[in-house]
Amino acid sequence: MSKNGPPSSAPAPSATPALAEHLAATLRRLRAERGWSLDRAAGETGVSKAMLGQIERAESSPTVATLWRIASGFHTPLSAFIDAPVRHEEAAFRSAAALRDRPASDPMWVAPLFPYDAHLGFELLELTLAPGYERHSEPHLAGVVEHVIVIRGTLEVLIEGRWHPLKEGDAVRFAADRPHGYRNLGDAPAVCHNLICYTGVAAPQPAPAG
Repeated sequence: MSKNGPPSSAPAPSATPALAEHLAATLRRLRAERGWSLDRAAGETGVSKAMLGQIERAESSPTVATLWRIASGFHTPLSAFIDAPVRHEEAAFRSAAALRDRPASDPMWVAPLFPYDAHLGFELLELTLAPGYERHSEPHLAGVVEHVIVIRGTLEVLIEGRWHPLKEGDAVRFAADRPHGYRNLGDAPAVCHNLICYTGVAAPQPAPAG
């Protein structure tokens, strides 16, 4: 997968071809495993049949919000659409600089430091928010818990209808099964680690056999 660094000023293009193809192949695989038609997938995710078809053909870069709707509809972790799992049985060394890419049309870069592991129940992402970026997220599945740790710059997190400013070294944990959001009001990129836990009914289940 080809990698990009975060922006210094101007936005970069959408997902690299390798990442777009990984997303397309993952969506096709998930549909095939469940025996879902595009109509069924659209009904489960709330994403239009036309948009799902474009994503499967690597013709469109969805927004982060659309990726989350697809992940929730398939009961699949977000990182499944960004990178393959990393084995947990042995030491794994990962580089954010090597992994950083732009998986959606939003001006936000993601480095999947540790994609979701069913044995551990979480995924760890590095997020880079471009200056002026703001995202309002719909509620995720009940049991999804997010941890945000700012490692560079400043950003704000929307929790329970209120924006909370966070500076370098600050951290917050919150239930993500309700509306929330992120924004960077500064003039430089803001970087944070996002640890997402999938607990209870949110824990991804294997696709039905057969």
